[in-house]
Amino acid sequence: MKNSPILIIGKNGKTGARVSQRLQALGYATRPVSRSNNPSFDWENPSTWATAIKGTRSAYVTYQPDLALPHAESTIKEFVRVARENGLEHIVLLSGRGEEGAQRAEEALKTSGLSWNIVRCSWFCQNFSENFMVEGILAGELILPAEDTVEPFVDADDIADVAVATLTEPSLRNKLYELTGPRTLNFAQCIKEISDALDRPIKYTTVPVDDYINTIREQGYPEDLQWLLRELFTVVFDGRNSHVMHGVEEALGRPATDFNTYIQKTIASGAWAVPMEKESA
Repeated sequence: MKNSPILIIGKNGKTGARVSQRLQALGYATRPVSRSNNPSFDWENPSTWATAIKGTRSAYVTYQPDLALPHAESTIKEFVRVARENGLEHIVLLSGRGEEGAQRAEEALKTSGLSWNIVRCSWFCQNFSENFMVEGILAGELILPAEDTVEPFVDADDIADVAVATLTEPSLRNKLYELTGPRTLNFAQCIKEISDALDRPIKYTTVPVDDYINTIREQGYPEDLQWLLRELFTVVFDGRNSHVMHGVEEALGRPATDFNTYIQKTIASGAWAVPMEKESA
């Protein structure tokens, strides 16, 4: 309802910010929260949860760093309990495809007694422009431990649109939507499409996963993120998710956004712009 704010957990995330902006444009009040704002919300500090929840009736929930982590299920169970005690009625949970840990967390929500939606997503297109892969693209070489497995990369704008629909349209409640893009690509094909569109060379290089994890460890990546990236590249990215699903169309009545459309939007945003080399004298 428009007379109570919609809680957005993960206000600075790729989808949380988009969901909040869309809801506000539609006239809904939102309460975007993170560890740094007031009221604060910290997944690792349950004492912050109730204050953030009070006065809201629905929530968009993103769990950091990922629902695949072993302790995510128990955390979501406890969050749901606190949510019910503090008047929350409906939760839309962002989840990942092919992650057993995430599916256990989904079950904790589905059996909670609250109304729910699960937005289960493939790899985000925006990982190429708003996450750890953007540096490689700007440097002219992306290095990952992934070879030929294909993925139907999904646009975060589609995810946000589905999340808003499930938060605002009661007829969509108590359903799981599995979101992907409309076609599959491997990382080399993605980089070629990006390179061609930018009209500058970008190389894609594969490395063994142990070498990759050792590199990010040396760069100071947290242990949780190291575990997650190993899980993603060795378990989740084993081909189990190499099929297109139609959750975007089911929820919105329109096709999912193509990877090439994402590329054009990103170029227009300037996210892949590199400083022009100084002209030689």
